[in-house]
Amino acid sequence: MDSLEEAKQCFLDGLALQEKGDLEQAELSYKKALDLAPGRPSVMNNLAAVFIELRKYPEARQLCETLLEINPEDETALLNLGNCQIKLGSAEEALLSYDKALGVKPEYADALNNRGSALLELKRLPEALESCNRALALKPDHVEALNNRGNVLLELKRPGEALASYERALAVRPDHVEALYNRGNVLLELKRPGEALASYELALGVKPGYAEALNNRGYALLQLNRPEEALASFDRALATNPDYAQALNSRGDALLDLGRHEELIENCRTLLRVKPDYGYARGGLLRARMQCCEWAEYDESAARISEDIRAGKRADTPFNFLAVSESAADQLRCSRIFVADKHPAAAQPVWHGERYRHDKIRVAYLSADLRNHAVAFLIAGLIEAHDRTRFDIAAISIGPDSNDEMRARLRSAFDRMIDVRNKSDHEVALLLRELEIDIAIDLQGFTKHCRPGILAHRAAPVQVNYLGYPGTMGADYIDYIIGDRCVIPPGHHPGYTEKVVYMPDCYQVNDSKRRIAERTPTRAELGLPEKAFVFCCFNNNHKINPGVFDVWMRLLSKVQGSVLWLLEDNKTVARNLRREAERRGIAGGRVIFAPRVKMEEHLARQRLADLFLDTLPYNAHVTASDALWVGLPLVTHRGGAFAGRVAASLLNAVGLPELITNSREDYEALALKLAVDRDLLADLKARLARNRATHPLFDTDRFRRHIEAAYVTMWERSQRGDSPASFAVPQLVGG
Repeated sequence: MDSLEEAKQCFLDGLALQEKGDLEQAELSYKKALDLAPGRPSVMNNLAAVFIELRKYPEARQLCETLLEINPEDETALLNLGNCQIKLGSAEEALLSYDKALGVKPEYADALNNRGSALLELKRLPEALESCNRALALKPDHVEALNNRGNVLLELKRPGEALASYERALAVRPDHVEALYNRGNVLLELKRPGEALASYELALGVKPGYAEALNNRGYALLQLNRPEEALASFDRALATNPDYAQALNSRGDALLDLGRHEELIENCRTLLRVKPDYGYARGGLLRARMQCCEWAEYDESAARISEDIRAGKRADTPFNFLAVSESAADQLRCSRIFVADKHPAAAQPVWHGERYRHDKIRVAYLSADLRNHAVAFLIAGLIEAHDRTRFDIAAISIGPDSNDEMRARLRSAFDRMIDVRNKSDHEVALLLRELEIDIAIDLQGFTKHCRPGILAHRAAPVQVNYLGYPGTMGADYIDYIIGDRCVIPPGHHPGYTEKVVYMPDCYQVNDSKRRIAERTPTRAELGLPEKAFVFCCFNNNHKINPGVFDVWMRLLSKVQGSVLWLLEDNKTVARNLRREAERRGIAGGRVIFAPRVKMEEHLARQRLADLFLDTLPYNAHVTASDALWVGLPLVTHRGGAFAGRVAASLLNAVGLPELITNSREDYEALALKLAVDRDLLADLKARLARNRATHPLFDTDRFRRHIEAAYVTMWERSQRGDSPASFAVPQLVGG
C-alpha cells in the first residue's frame, strides 16, 4: 500500500473512531494521515472537530486558522473556527465566523444551527430561533438543530414547544444524549419530575459519566422527595468533576432537606472555595451556620452579605436575609436582585386587563402549606368564616399533600382546592385566568416551595403578598402587601414595591378554634426544674444570634436558678448553645431543649414557662401567637423592618403594649423586672387571660370582616381600572 492509500485508510479509520466516540484514537489516526499526506483539508477539518470535542481549543483554533490561510472560503474551517470560538467564550467572534461560512454556502444547515447557538449565548433569542428554523427548513431531520431549537424555546419561556422539539430530535435519534438531557430539563420546568428522571436515566445509559445529567437527576429526585437518592446522584456528579459548582450547590439542597446541617456547612465552604462568587452561596453558608448556632465570625459575615446586597450582588436569598438584616431598604434590594434573577415578569401576561363580571368576588389563596404548618394553623378559621354570599374562595395548592388532619379541614373549608404541583407556572397562571380569579393571594412569598413565577405571568387582576413572607417581594407584578401600622409604619413605604393595605388591628390572622391538649405535662416530665423561673423561646433556632443570646445569658446570671427553654431543631444546636452558655459563665445544663411534638401538645407544654423572650431581627410570629394563646407573656424588642415588628403588632392587638421595647437594653431590663417581680408578672398573665377573649388578636370573625373589606376595595379599584394604591381598612361597626 502506497502512502496515499495508507493515508486514506487512516482517514477512514479516524472517521469510524470519531463516530464511535473514541476521540483519542481518532486524533491519532488523523495525525497519521496528515503525516503521510500533509495539508489535506478534509483531514485537517476533521482533526479540528476532534480537538474541539477533546477541549483542545488552542490546537483546534490554530488548525482552522492554517486552513483559512490556505483557503479563506473553506466553509468547514469557518464552521469549526466558530465552534472553537464559542467554546472559548467568544460568541460574538463565533457569530462572525458562522456568517462568513454562510456567505460562502448560504444553505449550510450546520452553520445556521450553530449560528443559532451563538445567538442563544448572546441572548438574541428571536434571531436564534429564526436561525434554527432556517436550518430545519433545509434539513427537517437535523437532530442538532431540533435540539438547539428546543433550547431557544426554553429560554423564550415556551416549554411546551421546547419539549415538542426535543421529542422530534429523539424520534430521529433516540440515543441523542443532549436531547435526552434537555428533555429532562424541560420536564422539570413543566413540574413533571418523574418523567424528567426517566429522561436523565436514558441519557446516563448513553453517557454514564454525564455530570450535568447526574446533577439534574438529583434535582428531579429532590422534587420527588427522595433526598437520599438525590444526594447520591450529586455525589456521582462530583466524582466526575469535583469542582462542579452547580452540583455542590444542589448537594447542599439535599443536605438541607435531610437535616444534615454540619455537613451542609462544609459543603457551603467547599462551594465558596470552588467559586467564591457563586450566587447566594455566601448567604447559604451563614444560614447553615445559623441553623446550628455556630457563630464564629458571625458579625463579619452578616456585614459582608449586607454590603454585597447593597452592591447589587446575589449574596443571599430574601428569606434567609430576613434573619440577617433589619434594614427594610436592604431587604428590598435583596428581593429585587432575587426576582430579577429567578422570577422576572413574563414577557406575555395571561391576563390582559379584562373586567370580570361575577355575582361574587373570586379569591384564590396560593400556598404550599395547606397542611400541618404554621400558615395553615393561622388561616384555617378565616377560610371557614369567609362570607360565601359575597366571596368564592379557592385554594391553589402548590405543595405536598400530607393527607393530615389540617389538610382535611382545609379541603372542607375551601369552595374548591386544586392541586397544581404537576403544572408549570404558566399552566397555573392560565388556570387562574380560566377560573377568572379576581384576587390572587400569595401566602408563600419566598418561603420553602414558593412559586412566584405563577404570579409573574400576571394571572389575576389583583395580586397580593400576605402572611407567609414578612417583607416585600420586590416584584412589580405584586400589587399589595397586607400589613398594619406597626409592622409597616407609613414612613417605611419606600422599602416596599407593593402598595400597603393597613388592617385596623393586626395584619396577622389567628384561628380562635385552635386546640390545646387537655393534659398539661409536669415540669419534671419535661426536664424542667419545679421551682425555677423558666425563660423560653420556641422560635426556630436560626433566629437566635450572638447578641440576643448575650442578653439571655445575662438574665440567667441575674435570676438565680433560672433556666432557658428552647426548641431543638437539631442535636448540633444543643451542643453549640450549651458551649456558648459556658463561654459566658453559665452552666450548660441551664439551657434546656424541647423536641418537636404535635401542635396541641406543644401549646399545652408552654404553660409551664414563665416568660417568652423574643428574637431580633426576626421576631416570633406564629410562635408569638402560640404563646399569647396559651396565656404566656412575651417580651419583644421592636426592630426596623416587618419581620422584626410582628410581635409588637400582636401585643398591641392583645392589649399588652407595655411588653414592647425599643432597645436591647430596655428589652433586657423589662425581662429582668418581670422575672424578679412575680406579682407584676402574675398581673400580666391575668390581663392576658382576660384580653384573649375581648381584644382583636384572636377574634377571627372580626378579622374576617376587615380583610373582606380590604378585598372589596382592591376589587373595586380594579373594576374601575384604577392603579393599586395604599389604603387603610376602617374599623367596621361590630368590628
